[in-house]
Amino acid sequence: MFEMFEYDFMQRAFIAGIIIAILASISGTFIVLRRYSLIGETLAHSALLGVAIGLVAEYNPLWMAVLFALFSAWLIEYLRSAFSIYSDAILAILLSGSLSLAIIIVSLGGAFNNSLFSYLFGSILSVSSEDIVVISIFGAISLVTLLLFSKEFYFIAYDEEVAKTSGVKVNFLNFLLVSVVAIIIALSIRIVGSLLISALMIIPTIAALQFRVGFLKTVLLSLVIALFSVVAGMTLSFYFSLPSGATIVVCVLFIFILSLIINRK
Repeated sequence: MFEMFEYDFMQRAFIAGIIIAILASISGTFIVLRRYSLIGETLAHSALLGVAIGLVAEYNPLWMAVLFALFSAWLIEYLRSAFSIYSDAILAILLSGSLSLAIIIVSLGGAFNNSLFSYLFGSILSVSSEDIVVISIFGAISLVTLLLFSKEFYFIAYDEEVAKTSGVKVNFLNFLLVSVVAIIIALSIRIVGSLLISALMIIPTIAALQFRVGFLKTVLLSLVIALFSVVAGMTLSFYFSLPSGATIVVCVLFIFILSLIINRK
């Protein structure tokens, strides 16, 4: 089993996968509790639009993904708070709009190539040392932010109106949370893929919630599920020549189904 670690690309892949699993599972807990699960998919497609523009205009696709994901996150929160539009409606509009624009741009620019597909479905085995550095730096900032404001994020998720009347800076923290999620997703799409990152962010938390063990234990259980899924998915991917991102998500789905069966009994 450990022979796969003889390869440098597998070592980098496991490091990147573990970092993303930690960030996705912890941030996903707050997203799910806020009934905001679709935001992961929306921001992933917005990041894909940035990738498409980056590939066509020959800019760095990763930084363009971060920029567009952040802009979409701020736009979502602004429309929700300023115009009182239902969150799911905003997410559905931006999701379909971003994906449509991305398809048009890459079609006109002739950018349908392997680089684009690596962002669609993930290419964790092609992660470079520079990617690891970038993911580690921004991942550390995102994780510290989530842990630093975890009580406030949980309070807002539990009851936003009560949090607002209690003096919590709800608007600022809402923008901060979606910004962190946007950065995590933009960093993750090269590894897991824009079509799959939302699953890694949402499903571990939903599986953990089935055990009804309280907030802190739910976060920890979600983290364990995400880490196990990444390790198991990477291992299966290596030995059976399977797509890494899709295999990781299938492992997460298997654990989710298992959690339903266990708690039904």
